[in-house]
Amino acid sequence: VQLQASGGGLVQAGDSLRLSCAASERTFNSYGMGWFRQAPGKEREFVAAISWYGGFTRYVDSVKGRFTISRDNGKNTVYLQMNSLEPGDTAVYYCAADRLSRNTADPRYYSYWGQGTQVTVSS
Repeated sequence: VQLQASGGGLVQAGDSLRLSCAASERTFNSYGMGWFRQAPGKEREFVAAISWYGGFTRYVDSVKGRFTISRDNGKNTVYLQMNSLEPGDTAVYYCAADRLSRNTADPRYYSYWGQGTQVTVSS
């Protein structure tokens, strides 16, 4: 399955963005999905995950209460709503698919990755 991430941009601290990740196949509907990010000079970091049916989500502590992951299986798309953005959120954001929907933060369990979308938050 191919994943296409979009929605990044340059915003100011406190602003909001919504990232989208569109999948090329309907098999997406059975996959767990995750968002990761990578800032310059840092390792890739888990941000959020959602189960295949959308009923279970998890987040890294630093984004809890600010970010929301959701999915629309009818549109083969997963979203990351990001509110109250902070300069520390600046990174390239990647979506990824886990065929077994393990809702894991470990990137090794994700088989498919999108190309990334840049999010830059200015202070």
